[in-house]
Amino acid sequence: MEEFDLPPIKEDEILAKVVTDSLCMSSYKASSQGTDHKRIPDDVAENPIIIGHEFAGELLEVGAKWADKFKPGDKFSIQPAIYYEGGPVGILSAPGYSYRYIGGDATYVVIPNEVMEQDCLLPYHGEGYYPASLAEPLSCVIGAMHANYHTTPGSYTHKMEIVDGGKMAILAGVGPMGLAAINYALHREDRKPSLLVVTDVDQARLDRAASIYTVDFAASRGIKLHYLNTGKMDNPVKELRAISGDTGYDDVFVFAPVRAVVEQGDAILGFDGCLNFFAGPDDPNFSATFNFYNVHYAYTHIVGTSGGTGEDMVEALDIMSKGLDPAGLITHIGGLNAVADATNNLPNIPGGKKLIYTHIDLPLTPITDFGKLGETNPFFKELAAICDRHKGLWSVEAESFLLSNVDKLAE
Repeated sequence: MEEFDLPPIKEDEILAKVVTDSLCMSSYKASSQGTDHKRIPDDVAENPIIIGHEFAGELLEVGAKWADKFKPGDKFSIQPAIYYEGGPVGILSAPGYSYRYIGGDATYVVIPNEVMEQDCLLPYHGEGYYPASLAEPLSCVIGAMHANYHTTPGSYTHKMEIVDGGKMAILAGVGPMGLAAINYALHREDRKPSLLVVTDVDQARLDRAASIYTVDFAASRGIKLHYLNTGKMDNPVKELRAISGDTGYDDVFVFAPVRAVVEQGDAILGFDGCLNFFAGPDDPNFSATFNFYNVHYAYTHIVGTSGGTGEDMVEALDIMSKGLDPAGLITHIGGLNAVADATNNLPNIPGGKKLIYTHIDLPLTPITDFGKLGETNPFFKELAAICDRHKGLWSVEAESFLLSNVDKLAE
């Protein structure tokens, strides 16, 4: 962690205060791979970048070029994947990966012109800040579902999107991104599956997911939801296909870069089924077998997605304004002082999303530890009580209390 002065903004830039940043596994990959990572500049050792790309905050000073579109006091979120005409820009233009003066793990940042030029600076009109931080990961699963496709018999026309009223499986699906996918699938208004099966091998995480995104709520949305521990099954493929009525699944999402999970997903595809390989592997040689007999005769196919578009971010912010709360993804709260260690060790820290408040000094702390800490610290006692009122989850109320009483943290 370093302290330095930001340069004065230019007329085509914006000065902003970061309030929250959600730590992403992609940041761990960037940290561990260094210049081998596709989005990290080759001169990063001489010109360090600010890490963190799932952030939100408040605009403080707006350059003249953008004064008719943005104003000080606006709350914002950012879509970090910046695209130029003709394709992605030299892969090195993503806040949180490539810039010296903008990234989520900072107190204040200078937003460069290209972010606004590409409509990647997005206004946030909802309550609190953490939902806007989680708009970026939510946009990734939104983009994944939009990217799935199906065929039209007798033509070469592809129908984009998941099958409305179809059968969907989310494999290895109760990590942070899997939870985001479940949340989105249950809240969509335009289309949704009639059957949703979520698998994992960690029973505790399955139980937590089932307590947040309940079978009863899914039923109220017209969705038959199952949570299954495939680690306890003798023949997962057979049992998963049986739940589908032995037809297989229209849409299968794989949320772990594990060969066995990919091959399981392939084996449960139905006719014209689409497998979306969502998980990003570290190994550039990662591979798995795929049934090409079914590709030819059953029209099965595969797609992969990485990140979401600006439109996906807009949709994420909109659906949150209509009632989708991403708090179920968050399991830890911390301050800026916790970022370096947490990012470098992210795969070894259990739980879901680690949410950072950048103007606070606070060790990375599980929400489940608030009660114990509250036995000796009145601040945490009250914070635990607030979380208990929200089914053990983070909330706008908890965030407001944290930001308003940060001076009491050390009491």
